[in-house]
Amino acid sequence: MTATPTAAYSLRIHVRLDNIPGTLGRLSSAIGGAGGNIIGLDGFDAKAAHLEEFITVNAASVDHQEIILDAVRACDGVELLSSEDRTFAMHEGGKIEVLPLCAVGDRDDLSMAYTPGVARVCMDIYDKPDHVHDYTIKKNTVAIVTDGTAVLGLGDIGPAAALPVMEGKALLFKEFAGVDAFPICLDVHSADEIVETVIRLAPVFGGINLEDIAAPAAFEVEERLVEALDIPVFHDDQHGTAVVTIAALQNALRVVGKQMADIEVVVAGVGAAGVAITKMLLDAGVGHVIGVDRSGALHAERDDLNHAKRWYADNTNANQMRGTLSDVLAGADVFIGVSGPDLLVADDVRKMASHPIVFAMANPDPEIRPELIADIAAVIATGRSDYPNQINNVLAFPGIFRGALDAGATTISEGMKLAAATAIAESVLDEELQATHVVPSVFDKSVSVSVARAVAAAAVVDGVIRDRG
Repeated sequence: MTATPTAAYSLRIHVRLDNIPGTLGRLSSAIGGAGGNIIGLDGFDAKAAHLEEFITVNAASVDHQEIILDAVRACDGVELLSSEDRTFAMHEGGKIEVLPLCAVGDRDDLSMAYTPGVARVCMDIYDKPDHVHDYTIKKNTVAIVTDGTAVLGLGDIGPAAALPVMEGKALLFKEFAGVDAFPICLDVHSADEIVETVIRLAPVFGGINLEDIAAPAAFEVEERLVEALDIPVFHDDQHGTAVVTIAALQNALRVVGKQMADIEVVVAGVGAAGVAITKMLLDAGVGHVIGVDRSGALHAERDDLNHAKRWYADNTNANQMRGTLSDVLAGADVFIGVSGPDLLVADDVRKMASHPIVFAMANPDPEIRPELIADIAAVIATGRSDYPNQINNVLAFPGIFRGALDAGATTISEGMKLAAATAIAESVLDEELQATHVVPSVFDKSVSVSVARAVAAAAVVDGVIRDRG
């Protein structure tokens, strides 16, 4: 199936056109004929024999970009002057910077911001260590920590190649919640090294967001850091995904008229995200969950399971079902995929219970394309922005950390995660709720405000805030 052109592969094309009627039309037809989608055309005033123009075109892949450029080159009366990949252009020089919060315009300013005045603040923190949260960037700063071993769907590409993703995460923290986050990409080779390094860096930060660390090391790293540190530690690939998934499921069940306690859920992919989603499903009252990995359904008698999967087998699949994903999906109410592309076919969904809910969240290519089951599934969600119901962590992590920092939380409790999920779900008003709208828009900044408020309140209820006395 032909992929849809998106901004992720967009081009900015600079051309010179003959000032003859029909030239621009031929160029537009050539781009459209090559499958490109023109989304921007700079204005121009045609007064000379030639005119120059910048055109923004969405493509579907890197190869498709070249096909479009070849079509431009072959167009009569058109000269291709230059082109740029807009995604790469956005990343030039990075996507974040550090800005001052106070002016240093004279000796008085300098004497307060730095020496000698700063010494008094240092000694105040020395005498009262908790004041570091009041008088330094620790109050509003999160470290985004990765070792680059599980970046997006790219795999183990290392810390340097992971940096653009971590910068993007920092950008979203600031844009959606006003949190100052900084990428910390570690050149390490074990869970021990990650844990040791983060503990040594922790005095600077008010929270730790773990990102793109391969399982099972991701579980160990988070568990050890939660135990060692008195600031929130949150593995977003696990818990951010889980929070938004549970929010979407709450609303999807409202659409189909089912209850958490009555449904059967099949989870494909039992890595970091799959385990976290399942734990939240169980906490939310789901009665029957079956996990499936490459070897089939997880059950108690399998002897090939790591520590995380052993927990999974011991706490799910009460009927000890065996078989492939297709086998165990028969009769299920909900499919949640956090695995890989094209695992399902339409007949698998047809075998599910009435009004099936399908969350095919593998990125960039889902477990099944929504258009293949549009007339079968009652509610469909993906991880992509070009389909309805995008399960996107940006709905969760900015507000979760904003709420945790505001409350002075020392950890992220299960109650705080469930509060975040409920706040996201409730951001979709009753009159807005429908099969194609079970999660709010990722661009609705009121969501992070609601999440932060709910998370901060839950932190107080759960008793996980610092003693500020």
